[in-house]
Amino acid sequence: MRAKCALEDGTILEGEAFGYLGENSGEVVFNTSMTGYQEILTDPSYAGQILTMTYPLIGNYGLNSVDTESARPHVEGFIIRERSCMASNYRSEQRLEEYLAAHRIIGLEGVDTRSLTKHLRTHGAMIGVISTTDLDDRRLVAKAKAAPRLVGRDLVREITCPEPYDWTEGLPGDFAGHFHRQPRPLHRVVAVDYGIKYNILRCLVESGCRVRVVPATTTAQAILEEKPDGVFLSNGPGDPEPLTYAIDTIRGLIGRVPIFGICLGHQLLGLALGGRTSKLKFGHRGANQPVKNLETGKVEITAQNHGFIVEPASLDAREVRITHINLNDQTVEGLSHNKVPAFSVQYHPEASPGPHDALYLFERFVRMMGTS
Repeated sequence: MRAKCALEDGTILEGEAFGYLGENSGEVVFNTSMTGYQEILTDPSYAGQILTMTYPLIGNYGLNSVDTESARPHVEGFIIRERSCMASNYRSEQRLEEYLAAHRIIGLEGVDTRSLTKHLRTHGAMIGVISTTDLDDRRLVAKAKAAPRLVGRDLVREITCPEPYDWTEGLPGDFAGHFHRQPRPLHRVVAVDYGIKYNILRCLVESGCRVRVVPATTTAQAILEEKPDGVFLSNGPGDPEPLTYAIDTIRGLIGRVPIFGICLGHQLLGLALGGRTSKLKFGHRGANQPVKNLETGKVEITAQNHGFIVEPASLDAREVRITHINLNDQTVEGLSHNKVPAFSVQYHPEASPGPHDALYLFERFVRMMGTS
């Protein structure tokens, strides 16, 4: 079946539909990873976005019930060059098209994704409508222009957990080898769920933490009543500035308990410390972003998925120091408070593209809790 994706600037992408049939809208973005499409699809940070993969062949190793980052996929649509009809992997349990259909995600294949990526890099990420039911170019472009934007929109309330829960699962098999897991948890951590990835929770467990996950709207008082040794601020989708409830909560925690933030959690910590955020032209999404640790001089190969950054000039250097920068565009990739135990990174250490370049950050959090 034919399908189309229309961008708000009038660009029309045409191909074949797979997965679910219907219509949806979102910000069209691209990811440069060569593998990991299952982890990417199930990353809650992609809520509100139609995802394009630059790697030309997707689906060749299928999907399974283990390599997920949340309970379901969160993309609004999925655009690829070519879909593999064969899922060749002993761990595969389901083909890509079956998985997308089961979760009502529209797929579009046969698109020149390299050309689309170049277009987005030149003109910026933009809103699009993907459809199998309406193939009229003019109507689709009009729908894209009228669709909701990401800026100013609170997507976190749509995906955060409804109730607190405990997480006890660690990393499977050989993946746990880098950590020196304790026979029993050493520290109690409250993880605030703005769209948290499972592998972050697994890494916290492997680091020796007893993890309690709470909804994004949980107040500072309620978190402190859990008597945590530390608080983790998770990744999540969209614009951080509308999340005033989260910023207020973090302000109420700074200086009272050690804090570690990743991705959206990093941006929210920056806002709570008096900084500002801004939207990137086309974002950082992929498993190949070089980041320099300014405190050690080492370079880490990192996985990233974000469209917003903390503005460095907005930070008070007397209170906050920049610890990491992106070597591609010099944007802020890490922060640390100069006086209280609180730090964050923009990238995803749990995704292990290095593969272990950035796992020291979990160990740093544990040490911080041990000395606070």
